[in-house]
Amino acid sequence: MEHPNRILQFLGIPFTALQSIILGLLLVSFPMGIYIEFESNIGDDINFEYPLTYLAIFEGTEFYQAPLDVTIGDAFVVLWIFYATLFTIAILGPKHGFLKSLSPIISFGKFNTTTNYMIGITKWFSILILISAVINYVQEAFGIVTVPPLDDNNLIQFFYVSLAPLIEEFGFRLILIGIPLFALYSHKSSPRYFIKCLWNPNTLQIYDYKKAFLLIAFVGIFFGFAHIAFAESWTEGKFAQAAASGVVLGWVYLRYGFVASLLIHWAMNYFVFSYANFISQLNSISIEDAFSYPLMSSLEILLLISGIISISILFVNRFYSKKESALEI
Repeated sequence: MEHPNRILQFLGIPFTALQSIILGLLLVSFPMGIYIEFESNIGDDINFEYPLTYLAIFEGTEFYQAPLDVTIGDAFVVLWIFYATLFTIAILGPKHGFLKSLSPIISFGKFNTTTNYMIGITKWFSILILISAVINYVQEAFGIVTVPPLDDNNLIQFFYVSLAPLIEEFGFRLILIGIPLFALYSHKSSPRYFIKCLWNPNTLQIYDYKKAFLLIAFVGIFFGFAHIAFAESWTEGKFAQAAASGVVLGWVYLRYGFVASLLIHWAMNYFVFSYANFISQLNSISIEDAFSYPLMSSLEILLLISGIISISILFVNRFYSKKESALEI
């Protein structure tokens, strides 16, 4: 096992460095988001005091423009605290802290990333960015352009992208994957065990993953379709990206649990738009131009490199695991 350890140790040096940098960037996005919500002027004629019930998501319901004393700023703070709490949990657990879980990678070339949520989050977040970039590159080569849904107000858009991970992960992962997995693989029926399995499906004793993979693939495709199915949705080019994201998030949910899948989704939305809006404010440019700004390009390159290294580690680790099993037989 010396050779695989040396190879994994070699890859582990840039891997641990990049994961630490990504963690730092994710941390910085928290105060950045507070600044954008409460101190910036991205809302133009509205600010954080805009009534929550005036949002378009409530149109057609009895809550629309109801005289409730709740603003989007109030709702944003609740979301912010919720994500910050999960972020802290991810750094500290479920078994070991982030730094303690990274040390065996460099010392022994051992990649047991299930001991810490955050390692799985930063790793799969960068892989997801890489997959999305490849899909986007291929689609653009065939003239397929991905255009996001337009929103008249950047502040409302920022609130929506902050809210979406919670709603979508609850619906697509907890409900559409978690409950069926419990029905397929659980041999207990207690409410406590049910909640535990929804929180982390890895608790289930799954020996045959075929049904689980089929379920994840089906929900992933449905997730992609949901992003283009409605009138004010993304253009058709988003389907492949969203479907791939749905499959990856489904696998992460199965492997690491709800904390990891939710925070990766949060990073894809809140983290990205926090930096884009911050750049937009600092340089007095549109958010569309901010996405082409050098800092955003640098972030993308860093995540792409991390994604390539992470995938390389997955393949190398898989190869030597099979080789070791063959030797034992």
